[in-house]
Amino acid sequence: MKKAGIDTKFLLLRSPMKHEIEDAIWNTDFCLTSEVSTIAGLNELAARYNKIYKIIVMIELGDRREGVLPSDLDEFIRQIFTYKNIHLAGIGSNLVCLNGIKPTIEKMLFLSELTTHIQEKFSCKLDIISGGNSANYQWFKEGNDPGMINHLRIGESILLGTDPISQSKVNGLETNAFGLSTEVIESKIKPSMPEGIPTYTAFGDIPEIKDEGEMNRAILAIGLQDLDIRGCIPKDKSIRIVGATSDHMVVMSSDRLLKVGEIVQFNLTYRALLRLMISPYIEKKYN
Repeated sequence: MKKAGIDTKFLLLRSPMKHEIEDAIWNTDFCLTSEVSTIAGLNELAARYNKIYKIIVMIELGDRREGVLPSDLDEFIRQIFTYKNIHLAGIGSNLVCLNGIKPTIEKMLFLSELTTHIQEKFSCKLDIISGGNSANYQWFKEGNDPGMINHLRIGESILLGTDPISQSKVNGLETNAFGLSTEVIESKIKPSMPEGIPTYTAFGDIPEIKDEGEMNRAILAIGLQDLDIRGCIPKDKSIRIVGATSDHMVVMSSDRLLKVGEIVQFNLTYRALLRLMISPYIEKKYN
């Protein structure tokens, strides 16, 4: 993005691993973090290169992913102020992603209260109060008092036009900005039921299979190494996903036998788009 001439501030949306700290110092302006040892490493590298690096400290508000427990926050902040090349830019929280805990008015107000407490106790000014991610869309849309919160880390809602909480469309945004096209490499009429002694699949599952008689089955040249099939929605409503292995996806068509070389298209949810975008084996085309 920088090589493309995009002049903006860059935030690393995760705490860097130890071997990534130097890259973080050079390529980003901020990072989210919740470990003193990581901040110490950032401080050491920042001092070496005569830089001041900014951090946003993540607070645990109940989803049990990253974050400092509120009861440990004072001591954590006190340690940060001992590092001369670190600037505490703000605090933040993350909800929904791991355990589906909703960003409520109460949780957001508590984050604001923690902000006020830190600013008063340590005589500092926090510039960024990052309330969460796309899951905060409902909270924001309902017009609740934002309190001290002035920052959200929005990805899914903008890119896919959906609200993660309700799984509904965000008004004014498109839900089909991204799509997947993949080719049929085998197409045959086959029995729906496997034949032989069942055991675990390549991924350690024992599938439950319903006997649907013979069906039009096709294999697509894509698999679990590239995407999560639970996030793939065939654009052709007569097509249904049967399953997938590492590099094959099996689909059935209710009205016709697909042709070898035919392109099958899918709409995508976040879980499928995420893996597709980072797969080096998937060609990306932008219109």
